[in-house]
Amino acid sequence: MELSARAAGDNGSSLMKILVTGGAGFIGSAFVRLLLSGDDDLSVGNLDALTYAGNLENLSAVDGDPRYRFLHVDLRDAEATARAVEGFEPDAIVHFAAESHVDRSILSPKPVVDTNFTGTFHLLEAARRCQVGRFVHVSTDEVYGSIDAPDDADETWPLHASSPYSASKAGSDLLALSYWTTYKLPVSVTRASNNYGPYQFPEKLIPLMISNALAGESLPVYGDGQQVRDWLYVDDHCRAIRAVLEQGRPGEVYNVGGTADLPNLEVVRRILAATGQPDSLIRYVVDRPGHDRRYAITSEKLMRETGWSPQMGFDEGLASTVAWYRDNAGWVERVRSGAYREWSERNYGRRQAELESL
Repeated sequence: MELSARAAGDNGSSLMKILVTGGAGFIGSAFVRLLLSGDDDLSVGNLDALTYAGNLENLSAVDGDPRYRFLHVDLRDAEATARAVEGFEPDAIVHFAAESHVDRSILSPKPVVDTNFTGTFHLLEAARRCQVGRFVHVSTDEVYGSIDAPDDADETWPLHASSPYSASKAGSDLLALSYWTTYKLPVSVTRASNNYGPYQFPEKLIPLMISNALAGESLPVYGDGQQVRDWLYVDDHCRAIRAVLEQGRPGEVYNVGGTADLPNLEVVRRILAATGQPDSLIRYVVDRPGHDRRYAITSEKLMRETGWSPQMGFDEGLASTVAWYRDNAGWVERVRSGAYREWSERNYGRRQAELESL
């Protein structure tokens, strides 16, 4: 399915119509910006509930673009979801929308189940009824659970979700794939490693540490900080999703990795160096329950079938990300205010108290 070369569809339009769910979030907004950065004959719908991490400021670059349309819809509402899909008449759906923070899922698991599993079900049903021609379900390497070195998980690796978040994603992955097996809805699933880059809400490791370091605040590190993650620059991830949208096979899973495996503590120290702050800002806190020790995946299948490969090295990507957060202090302050600060203190403050009581 080439995005730039499509014959007129049933709606009589020569435009390729792509519905992106969660398009106001970190990765979803990067994907919308990627789609609209070229000259393709596209119409992009952004379906988003605008929960705490959804931010239309992330899409200021496409404001006024006649190819772009925002749809304020919550996937937990089956009827609203069905109406939105039927009204937009997409040729393809790329499904990012999710509650994606592990810590929040531990403190309150219901929202991740309602959005990530039930919301995905509502979207799949709407896509099936409207006979959508392509459906890409965006997932995470966390569904594989912790993997001992030196192994890397390929797409056939057993699922071993450790948190309510990863379990909700594993369930939605299987549900999405079942719609290909049962109904022949052309679904592909992508599972990516940890993303980073501009516009990321500062609850995840890299933006949290950058924003805290720039403010001269302490940097909370879980446990001993030796949990290993593979880091993938968000634009590389979005190119991979587009490759799967265009070339991926229905019913298949594609891992998307950044080939940058690092312990969390090493990432934190590199951020401190990049921001000119001392290591003394590191504050060790009690580890979260069920914290996976190591994530590791191979992207050989995606590379072989589509020719994709990550282009951004970690040091270059981190420097670019630090520069973005430094240059966009207003954006950071707006998203770090109010409820976010209350939640952050609730999460990390209690873990610090637990550590001090040991």
